[in-house]
Amino acid sequence: MAKRYPPISGKLPVMMHGADYNPDQWLDRPDILEEDLRLMKLANINVMAVGIFAWSALEPEEGVWTWEWLDRTLDRLADNGIFVWLATPSGARPAWMAEQYPEVLRVAGNRVRNLYGFRHNHCLTSPVYREKVRLMNAKLAERYSSHPAVIGWHISNEYGGECHCPLCQDAFREWLKRRYGTLDALNAAWWSSFWSHTYTSWTQIESPAPHGESRLHALNVDWRRFITDQTVDFCRAEIAPIREINADLPVTTNLFNKHDGVDPRKFADVLDVLSWDAYPEWHEHGPEGDAGIAAACAFDHDLFRSIKGGRPFVLMESTPSTTNWQSVSKLKRPGMHKLSSLQAVAHGADAVQYFQWRKSRGSFEKLHGAVVDHAGHGHTRVFRDVAGVGETLGRLTDVVGAAVDAKAAIVFDWDNRWAMKDAQGPRNMGLHYEETVMQHYRAFWELGIPVDIIGRHDDLAKYTLVVAPMLYMVDEASAARMETFVQEGGTLVATYWSGIVGESDLCYMGGFPGPLRRTLGIWSEELDALYDRDSNGLAFVDGNPLGLAGAFEAHELCDLIHLEGAEALAVYRNDFYAGRPALTVHSFGNGKAYYLATRAKDEFYETFYAKLAEEAGAKRTIETELPPGVTAQVRTDGTDDYVFLMNFSGSEQSIKLDGCRYTDMESGEALGEAAVLPVHGVRVMKRRAHAQ
Repeated sequence: MAKRYPPISGKLPVMMHGADYNPDQWLDRPDILEEDLRLMKLANINVMAVGIFAWSALEPEEGVWTWEWLDRTLDRLADNGIFVWLATPSGARPAWMAEQYPEVLRVAGNRVRNLYGFRHNHCLTSPVYREKVRLMNAKLAERYSSHPAVIGWHISNEYGGECHCPLCQDAFREWLKRRYGTLDALNAAWWSSFWSHTYTSWTQIESPAPHGESRLHALNVDWRRFITDQTVDFCRAEIAPIREINADLPVTTNLFNKHDGVDPRKFADVLDVLSWDAYPEWHEHGPEGDAGIAAACAFDHDLFRSIKGGRPFVLMESTPSTTNWQSVSKLKRPGMHKLSSLQAVAHGADAVQYFQWRKSRGSFEKLHGAVVDHAGHGHTRVFRDVAGVGETLGRLTDVVGAAVDAKAAIVFDWDNRWAMKDAQGPRNMGLHYEETVMQHYRAFWELGIPVDIIGRHDDLAKYTLVVAPMLYMVDEASAARMETFVQEGGTLVATYWSGIVGESDLCYMGGFPGPLRRTLGIWSEELDALYDRDSNGLAFVDGNPLGLAGAFEAHELCDLIHLEGAEALAVYRNDFYAGRPALTVHSFGNGKAYYLATRAKDEFYETFYAKLAEEAGAKRTIETELPPGVTAQVRTDGTDDYVFLMNFSGSEQSIKLDGCRYTDMESGEALGEAAVLPVHGVRVMKRRAHAQ
């Protein structure tokens, strides 16, 4: 398998470095626009995202088009060697449109139509809005798709939200007809006989509402699926007129973190390039707490890389300094901007971009961090940090297109998290799905083992180790895929609260974990929910096949299971089920399936996964013990490995290397037996490729 992907744009086959640029906010200040070009070159900027919220500047009145300012902007950027992601401005519509066509405004769950304002306050179903967007995008493509500055399209901005208007209700009903075919099939799948909620007409079905239906769990999850599909369809409709005029330019849209309203995996077949916006709250817990935040951000990088099968992604937005919307807008400490930017590159980004280039003078984002402050010059710490990152990225051209060749994967699934939040038991005070998945991921991060973040429908063939925490919702086909994976030699880890419901949120009959029961070799009889004040523990049994020893604290949920072919590796320490299996392994075909019956505290996971990864052949980036808070990540082209050593520990660290010959990619120096990392330090090193 080829391990180097083509560059995101053949026009710019290097690491991209840039920002959101909003010249439409400064049309009365040509001096500022001219100064911007000088500062961009000083900051080592080579790409800008332009026009993201520029609808009013492009069409101030219906049918009145003002292109001159954008013509000048693109021409000047091209003349200065700076390229452009040209945006479609659908994320915020102009006031005249809302006044003339009220149907474009969203209706909330309470069935009250919103007033004009904010952004993403538009109905994704509205034929009027779709036509206005189609016309805008066609005109942009006709005028600019062959412009020498334009390297691709930035479609809309941070898709999200939902509309409950009559148009969306009708669209939802049509979606349900396609999914279920008949009302009888829908009623059976939704278990609508509960509380006598059986539907006898499609028109009786409404989206979930605070003053209406919200207790049919299958309705709730189907509504979220519909919103995702409608959002993706809107995105596809935005792209269509652009493709008709010029199909050569790549398209992307900036997705947003682990936003649970829209499933980002559904965009995989629509977009050429994945991009996302990262705003971790660095230093929230002091410098020693940055490791947890870094692991969470790394998880997101891995998620968005994995959506397109490992292709490099774009970090479309990050702040070079602070945000203005987090609970505390804390400054990045010295070194953190470079460290966090290169963290994205380490996990597969071929672009580091910021929101935004120049601070807005007024309104909601006037105090949001930017490359250029209100002072208006480059003599600031932030500007120097940005210029330094640009200089470093300029030395990493060899990394462009290199892959992250992960042999381990963690399943993180949107349908599953939606359904689980509705479950009503066993712990309504918090099942903590996202936090639990992060516990498993954090162990790999601390060990420096590359990981993909996949969905339950994804192919497992490339992996040797797959972890599926709390897979509450699992369909028969996904369970069969996991069974085949284990039979053919893979290692699977599942946990408590798995195999409970199928695709339409109906509980499996015949015993949990449903269709995973044969693979895991266990039957779950009961699940004990613990109060926050409660705890239990698991202790490894003597002579267990993993050769592990010791006891670890457990909390929140304890599954009481019976062995059906599996072997106990660890047992509970307390309560009436002390001595019963808490961790099992089932040799199945050529592989092994592990079942963790309880939520352990953090110390357990690194011990457990260090052993499992070794057995499964999921190798560490560097064969050395990494200090807590220090991690390593590798990208490879099959000939050379590009190793990123990153220090989020809060103190200086010296890392013993593993005997390979490493070259520092910034300085060109050959490294010896150890690499020293200052506080918030990062090294990018090159070595001959290791087989993964």
